[in-house]
Amino acid sequence: MTLKLYYAPGTIALACHIALAEAGADYEAVALDFRKNEQRGEAYLAINPKGRVPALITDRGVLTETPAILGFIAQSYPAARLAPLEDGFALAQLQSFMAYLSSTMHVATAHDRRASRWADQESSFADMRAKVPQNARDCCRLIEAECFDGAWVMGADYTIADPYLFTIVGWLGRFGIELNEFPKIAAHWQAMQARPAVRRSLAEQAPA
Repeated sequence: MTLKLYYAPGTIALACHIALAEAGADYEAVALDFRKNEQRGEAYLAINPKGRVPALITDRGVLTETPAILGFIAQSYPAARLAPLEDGFALAQLQSFMAYLSSTMHVATAHDRRASRWADQESSFADMRAKVPQNARDCCRLIEAECFDGAWVMGADYTIADPYLFTIVGWLGRFGIELNEFPKIAAHWQAMQARPAVRRSLAEQAPA
């Protein structure tokens, strides 16, 4: 099965890109240029009417939304052991963490560049942008306190939650947040950068 991942550099789609590389999947990564608004073009909207990335084309159809795509990758390549598929409670814990990233941490950071999704007045945009560093730090404090009972988010075992967190943490610098404020998250960041799948994915997303 050859998969096709649509992404844009600097977006959450990097998490899925890394997971595909970790799984040893046969995939093609296709970049969209947000500066040209390609995500809103007719060709891409025919693939993903939401006009966002990531989107993953499979032999059974198109999948969207990062947690769903990550879950699909983990289940499609069980030998890679990217999720505790045989432990219902541990799997639910993993899903809970990814839901938190999706519904809370990612959304909190989106108020910086995507404020127009929630308001129309420029004064509201400024207020939302000003709140982002505090909200992002609050998310990091919770993760720092509640996760990392071991080297990775879920403990000793690397999972699809790790590239998901790594991708969002990569945005924190633009809010003036230094990783040394959160030693466990900083150590995770460094460990992720050392993984071959991460280096491969970042290289594939680098401008030509």
